[in-house]
Amino acid sequence: MKLNPDDYTSARNRLSRAHGQLAAVIRMLDEGSDCEQVVTQLAACSRALDRAGYAIIARALQQCVTDPNADMDEKKLEKLFLTLS
Repeated sequence: MKLNPDDYTSARNRLSRAHGQLAAVIRMLDEGSDCEQVVTQLAACSRALDRAGYAIIARALQQCVTDPNADMDEKKLEKLFLTLS
């Protein structure tokens, strides 16, 4: 199943935010920042990645339900979903 970029704006925004957060974590490590601050930023980045992944899977599920010609079967979607856990 091909992704329609217009359907994934929200996920793309989350990934862009995570990209910035990850860059901040790397910079903080290079600068010797406080451990608590680094871990807090890393956790925020991880959550943003998780949410983007779940948003993408949710949209794929929606497409499969509404499009009888979708090329994703239940097993493929389940495997993708479990990949994120």
